[in-house]
Amino acid sequence: MRYFAEHAWVAGRVERDVAIEVADGRFTAVTPGAAGGGTPLPGLVLPGLANAHSHAFHRALRGRTHDDRGSFWTWRERMYEVAARLDPDSYYALARAVYGEMALAGITCVGEFHYLHHNPDGTPYADPNAMGHALLAAARDAGIRITLLDTLYLTSGVDGRPLEGVQRRFGDGGPDGWFSRTSGLRDSAHARIGAALHSVRAVPADFLGGLADRQPLHLHLSEQRAENEQCLAVHGCTPTELLHRHGVLGPGTTAVHATHLTGKDVDLLSTTGTGVCLCPTTERDLADGIGPARRLADAGVPLSLGSDSHAVIDLFEEARAVELDERLATERRGHFTAGELLTAATAHASLGWDDAGEIAVGKRADLVAVTLDSVRTAGVDPSGVVFAATNADVTHVLADGRLIVDDGRHTALDVPAALREAIA
Repeated sequence: MRYFAEHAWVAGRVERDVAIEVADGRFTAVTPGAAGGGTPLPGLVLPGLANAHSHAFHRALRGRTHDDRGSFWTWRERMYEVAARLDPDSYYALARAVYGEMALAGITCVGEFHYLHHNPDGTPYADPNAMGHALLAAARDAGIRITLLDTLYLTSGVDGRPLEGVQRRFGDGGPDGWFSRTSGLRDSAHARIGAALHSVRAVPADFLGGLADRQPLHLHLSEQRAENEQCLAVHGCTPTELLHRHGVLGPGTTAVHATHLTGKDVDLLSTTGTGVCLCPTTERDLADGIGPARRLADAGVPLSLGSDSHAVIDLFEEARAVELDERLATERRGHFTAGELLTAATAHASLGWDDAGEIAVGKRADLVAVTLDSVRTAGVDPSGVVFAATNADVTHVLADGRLIVDDGRHTALDVPAALREAIA
């Protein structure tokens, strides 16, 4: 296939009149300044976006947790209510709809931080990975790639309190149970099997190092001040320091949120090559706080982005929020360039897909066309689209060379109807 883009983001900048050739799901030629020819892609064409942190079932909470002031912890109780209701069939239906919504937003790969493993009473399904297999099938049927970050979740607090209530379906009894269960999961053409440590609240210190060689490895880090305070009380150090002591930090590890870090924490993430996934729309929805994004970037920490609890699914909003939150925190403008924000929004490598995230020969043929004719983008310089566009401006999406969104519609799903049915 040959495509033609009047504007395309190539090698970190906007190029004009770009001919793009695709064979077997890969880019075989990318030629700026071409004379035309091929299927036209409207507006600005970007690499596929990577949603590095998702909890698919949280989508059912959108718009349903704002009836009182509450806190992260009261929100969590609502989340547990949703978690208690799902089974493999209903989770497949919900996740397929959510991943369809991601496709419409230009997301071609998702990192699913998965801890909803067993029956509500904690007993395994006949297939102990039934819930994980439901997620893998949902991504396949929505047309996007997935990294299943199967999560070790053993305790309900830093002090080692046992799981209770619906939390029992998150646990495997111990690391051996987790290793045994996840040994039944396999990579496939559209899927990678990664791992996750839920947090220092959910994994005792003695077990933290057990997953250090599983790549990619993700974990929640210092999302709440209470987590830091509990870790200091029990271990005499911050969560970042505790993870470093146990060899968890490193180039294959991504810390999610990293909102409440000390200067030493930033240094440890930097010197170990650990990445950070920021989730600004969730962090503001839950009143978590504003993390040190610019300080992390200046220290050389690779940044990625996630929609986490799916208060919205819009990687343009996540990307510009990184800049805009810095402005609020510092009362200054101009912390991140458009190129830096798009690099974070296309960070497929954080999910183990090193061959995606660029419009370049040999890379996976993921393309996202963003209209320059909407009320949001009309008159906008293409190089500044990340500061103006929303998910509604995505018109066409290719994932591995396959058209999954055509003129703003998913080619296989009626996504709004699927969401209504799954959440009803």
